[in-house]
Amino acid sequence: MEYRRAYLPGACYFFTVVTDRRQPLLVDYIDRLRHAFRQVRNKHPFEIQAIVVLPDHLHTLWKLPRGDHDYSSRWMKIKRSFSAGLPATGLRESQRAKREKGIWQRRFWEHLIRDEEDWQRHLDYIHYNPVRHGYVRRAREWPYSSFHRLVAQGWYTEDWGSEVSDTVLDMQFE
Repeated sequence: MEYRRAYLPGACYFFTVVTDRRQPLLVDYIDRLRHAFRQVRNKHPFEIQAIVVLPDHLHTLWKLPRGDHDYSSRWMKIKRSFSAGLPATGLRESQRAKREKGIWQRRFWEHLIRDEEDWQRHLDYIHYNPVRHGYVRRAREWPYSSFHRLVAQGWYTEDWGSEVSDTVLDMQFE
């Protein structure tokens, strides 16, 4: 199958990345995931404008550098770095043939942010996601989120999320 992706240099993108078979690995290995992001960002810079990490998937907003559109290589390197040293489990034949470890779904969801309103909707979606999935009652209770940084910067109030609009609740990206 051929996927068409939107590649626009210097653009802002929303991503959803999911573990294979929704294995709840990411929170258990959060330091490994953080290291993978740091390692890739050091060599291939990009700005993480927002992120939330849940046990089996993550959502993030990235701003790529001017003149750079290569988010696919960055994701490949982040996934590879995270997976290094983790045991392969229950591999399907197609995964074995491609020398995969069965840690990540092969692809990811990407959305090119169109405007300020689109950016804000995705920002809200990211930070409300742990509440939406029932992990916590308030966004501020989830430790693996950029919500706390954005509260400190004045983007959100500490109690944000108690009355989230239907637009945020109805968004589906996973």
